[in-house]
Amino acid sequence: MDGLPEDLSDSTQRPDSDNDQRLYFVPYRWWKDAQDSMSGDSGSKKAVVYSASPGSSYAGPMKLINNIFSLDLVFNLRREEDSEQRENGEVGVSGRDYALVPGEMWVQALRWHSDSKVATKNGKSFSAAEDISDVYPLKLRLSVLREMNSLGVRICKKENAGELFKRACKIFSIESELLRIWDFSGQTTLFFTNEKNKFLKDCQRHSDHDIVLELQVYGLSDSVKYKDVKKDESSQNPGLANSSSSPSVNGSMGNMNCNFSRTNSAEAGSLGLTGLQNLGNTCFMNSALQCLAHTPKLVDYFLGDYGREINHKNPLGMDGEIALAFGDLLRKLWAPGASPVAPRLFKSKLARFAPQFSGYNQHDSQELLAFLLDGLHEDLNRVKCKPYVEAKDGDGRPDGEVADEYWQNHLARNDSIIVDVCQGQYKSTLVCPVCKKVSKTFDPFMYLSLPLPSTTMRTMTLTVLNTSGNTEPSPYTITVPKYGKCDDLLQALGIACSLGADETLLVAEIYNSRIIRYLEERADSLSLIRDDDRLVAYRLAKDTEKVPLVEFMHQRMEEQNIHGKLISSWKAFGVPLVARLCESVNGSDIYNLYLKLLNPFRIPAEDATEDYHISEGTTTEEVTGIEGAKSPFVVGDVDPSKANGIVSASDAELQFYLTDEKGIIKHSKLVMNEPVAVMGVSRRLHVLVCWPETQIEHYNTHLLSSLPEVFKSGFYAKRPQESVSLYKCLEAFLQEEPLGPEDMWYCPGCKKHCQAVKKLDLWRLPEILVIHLKRFSYSRFLKNKLETYVDFPIDNFELSPYIALRNGQSCNSYMLYAVSNHYGSMGGGHYTAFVHQGGDQWYELDDSHVYPISQEKIKSSAAYVLFYRRVVEV
Repeated sequence: MDGLPEDLSDSTQRPDSDNDQRLYFVPYRWWKDAQDSMSGDSGSKKAVVYSASPGSSYAGPMKLINNIFSLDLVFNLRREEDSEQRENGEVGVSGRDYALVPGEMWVQALRWHSDSKVATKNGKSFSAAEDISDVYPLKLRLSVLREMNSLGVRICKKENAGELFKRACKIFSIESELLRIWDFSGQTTLFFTNEKNKFLKDCQRHSDHDIVLELQVYGLSDSVKYKDVKKDESSQNPGLANSSSSPSVNGSMGNMNCNFSRTNSAEAGSLGLTGLQNLGNTCFMNSALQCLAHTPKLVDYFLGDYGREINHKNPLGMDGEIALAFGDLLRKLWAPGASPVAPRLFKSKLARFAPQFSGYNQHDSQELLAFLLDGLHEDLNRVKCKPYVEAKDGDGRPDGEVADEYWQNHLARNDSIIVDVCQGQYKSTLVCPVCKKVSKTFDPFMYLSLPLPSTTMRTMTLTVLNTSGNTEPSPYTITVPKYGKCDDLLQALGIACSLGADETLLVAEIYNSRIIRYLEERADSLSLIRDDDRLVAYRLAKDTEKVPLVEFMHQRMEEQNIHGKLISSWKAFGVPLVARLCESVNGSDIYNLYLKLLNPFRIPAEDATEDYHISEGTTTEEVTGIEGAKSPFVVGDVDPSKANGIVSASDAELQFYLTDEKGIIKHSKLVMNEPVAVMGVSRRLHVLVCWPETQIEHYNTHLLSSLPEVFKSGFYAKRPQESVSLYKCLEAFLQEEPLGPEDMWYCPGCKKHCQAVKKLDLWRLPEILVIHLKRFSYSRFLKNKLETYVDFPIDNFELSPYIALRNGQSCNSYMLYAVSNHYGSMGGGHYTAFVHQGGDQWYELDDSHVYPISQEKIKSSAAYVLFYRRVVEV
């Protein structure tokens, strides 16, 4: 036979095209390369295509009741209807396509590969005949499922030697529906037609529905030398063409003593670039898993013999089940030619040990990542018996000595691959504001959660009302951080309106001419204020903050046409007026205070005779008229200084009622000389003022009612999205800040809890640095996602200036290798992952789909968790 060496001329080793009538199972692309180049009938032979799926209905006599507990491998092969179109227009490139060919055709393909010498490895040519020893038998039991146009396949462990069964499980692992078999022999068609021929006679028949078929598997052993990556595919994808003689992951070089064979990227093609099926809102899990599955040292570790380090005695662990499930999943992702994997086993283990992730709701990828890293650490903790370690105070010792002591104490109880790779140490300093006691601790960290400084600004318009009675309302437009606090608003507004040192602002939201809430909590988020809200800031004296507050609400009589009839009713109008009261007031005090607040809205009188001095008014008369009556509210004994000494005759017709905070219920009318009690914890008095029509014309009610929205779209051009540097986020994390009231520190000097000042510093950094960007914020009323664009470095993240321990590490420069992204809003959205795979090549892993992506697209406002690895100095 041409092209085959002399030592294979013996009939026991040499395949004979005339005698070999066996059925061969080979890689589809290996067969396709030869078929496309050969002429004759064999080169144009059509195929019947079958797609594989999990076998739940094996119809043979040894039908499985529940193959979950069976050691046998069961699956179905369903015939595809468009087999000819697939054959003509589609070439299997997934690595999960196989061909069934008769012996004579296999020999011709083998000769073609031998002659052309296209099988290469590391630049050295190999004869295809050297792989003849790679042929091994495999027995399959087939049953015909005519109603489903399918074949039931069962591979029994009893009928195949241990090593052969393992190979079969690897070849036919049905994790998705992407495994296809192309039958060029035409023999499977006979199973459906029951035609008798030589092939079926040679097959052992167990019964009418059970066929024992022996295949000759070629090119699929672990030692196969030929990797069918076409030259044109390599040239189109540089990531597939890069090769290295040493195994590596993301540039991490080193020796690998593992029992899971990894080949270089030229052999593997898309090694490690395997998708994860979405089981139902599990994109958050897939994103985090893909980032960890491309973490260099973790990949090397879990592809090795990690089982010997599983700690079954750790009460904080999960008996190694999480580590085993993760390791098994990672191996599937890194298997050569793997198709998208369904992480069902890992999901079930996760739900068992972390019930918060059970079900199919959307969750946070960072929360999953935190649990998984901690769970892997405890499952793989090399410390079987943790010693008791008591933390000691520094007592004036050098920081380096104290930090090393803390770190050694930590390692005495925690020693795992996660600690080796992912854990660092930071210095925490607390200072008591009273006795100035300083406390220093050096704690480990698994990741850094960095806040996002608010750089996207927000334009807000508020109306300032002066309670002095001599200034009209003034709207002010200010710019504040979009996700700032109410304190930011008050400071900016105070500067805009030239607030005095003895003055303060009381901000309220107005709706339907009522105050629906006061914005008194300075720590509340500005996200609680909507653009269509209407806000008023009342300018008050600062030294009267504990004095009772009075709110004046206004009503006027309006006529409405209801079913052809004019009906008069009271309707609220205008902006409520607010002022401070004295401790003891009567009706006259409240009346004159209201006139004082109305003064800026008064229209100058053309006829001075309409005005008269209050001192010339009549004696006091109690008004007892019914609601809406025209009986005048006659005023007497009123201090003229409180109303500038003059009041309109029509002012006396205003009617005042004590009411509730909504101004709906009229409790009682005010009587001039009778005291008015301020009731309630809020120390606020609500007064409803009813205006007659004769009064409306004397005041500018339009000015009283005019109140702009916080932000009117179209008034201001939309600002471009601003960005914040990752370094700024780190500086915000490390800056000094007081502890909140809920995080009080017990000072050993004062012997009491206090709001100490806290300062963090990075002390030692891990090899793998995980950075969590705190995009999700929470308040008492709502949850919010920050869409701030973070400009993070990709190639050179230099952290030396931020390290307190200057001489502890020779290199503090990091390189980005993975990103977990979140797109969408707080209540939903979608997670994906970006991973680096050699050179400048990046890939996007979106559940089952894997796409190449340019480095320019890595940075976006969707970046949520960043994964960096330390750059190794050459």
